[in-house]
Amino acid sequence: MSLNHFRNFHCCKSLSASFKSPSSHLKEFLFGQKIRKYEVVRPGNVTLQKRIVPSHIRKPSYFATGIPTSVPFQIPEAKDQSAIEGVRHASFLAKRVLEEVGKEAKVGVTTDELDAFAHHLIIDADAYPSPLNYKGFPKSICTSVNNVCCHGIPDDRPLEDGDIVNIDVTVYLGGYHGDCSKTFLVGTVDEEGKKLVEVSELCLSKAIEACGPNVPFSIIGSMTEETAINNGFMVFPAILGHGIGSYFHGPPEIYHVCNSYGGKMKPGNTFTIEPAITSGGQQLEILEDGWTVVTADCARSAQCEHTVLITDVGVEVLTELH
Repeated sequence: MSLNHFRNFHCCKSLSASFKSPSSHLKEFLFGQKIRKYEVVRPGNVTLQKRIVPSHIRKPSYFATGIPTSVPFQIPEAKDQSAIEGVRHASFLAKRVLEEVGKEAKVGVTTDELDAFAHHLIIDADAYPSPLNYKGFPKSICTSVNNVCCHGIPDDRPLEDGDIVNIDVTVYLGGYHGDCSKTFLVGTVDEEGKKLVEVSELCLSKAIEACGPNVPFSIIGSMTEETAINNGFMVFPAILGHGIGSYFHGPPEIYHVCNSYGGKMKPGNTFTIEPAITSGGQQLEILEDGWTVVTADCARSAQCEHTVLITDVGVEVLTELH
């Protein structure tokens, strides 16, 4: 989850009114004579009922104020074995919750119901749902449907046949965060939608394969963008991965497009790789809620994310179920 790392490289603030009623000439430009096989999502009502976190659960610094503690270093942290184990345990739980919530992503289920289910699973594991009240985010997970690229707030819209939905789960367990996401198919999805989701996973896989000690961080962007373009899709430059540990977000910033930023991976680094790709253009807009990021052209987006660890000999995917 890149809650702290959305950048305005290719985006601008938008009024929800302009998003709710795309002009006819825009529709014609985007889709021509082709019939769109998915519903352009207009965010629904977000319930104001706050999720309860029992007093015995260890909470992050921003639990009460919404303001995270600043990370006291500028370069990627090389964690010791104790910290690595902490991130590993949190990451494993995040992946387990993601898989369980993904099974419930069915026609007729609201994303708010998915959020309630995820919250229950996380609390039941004596962990804290990291997004909750992070800079004021009102829910325990992010759910991004169709043209919503990321940071979708769970609401009362029921999932529809043909939707694709990214579910982004981060948990805080034992003083450490673990973060992952996956885009799920709802009902019968058209072939282009299926391919979009498959390629998002391929982009992530290729990026991870390139990681290892003393490898430049920039290789992630090269592998991701090359894979997407070769399969007929585009990567959103504004969506970044991030370092993770006792902090939700920290160095390094992980770019998913070709770049020349410096820095090399070192053993003990833990960070997320989370490319978001689209069948349309790269411009994004943020809705008036301050969180929901949508594609400016209403094209679908798919994202997939893992937390990884750089080891002495390669890379370990911490958010994989073994």
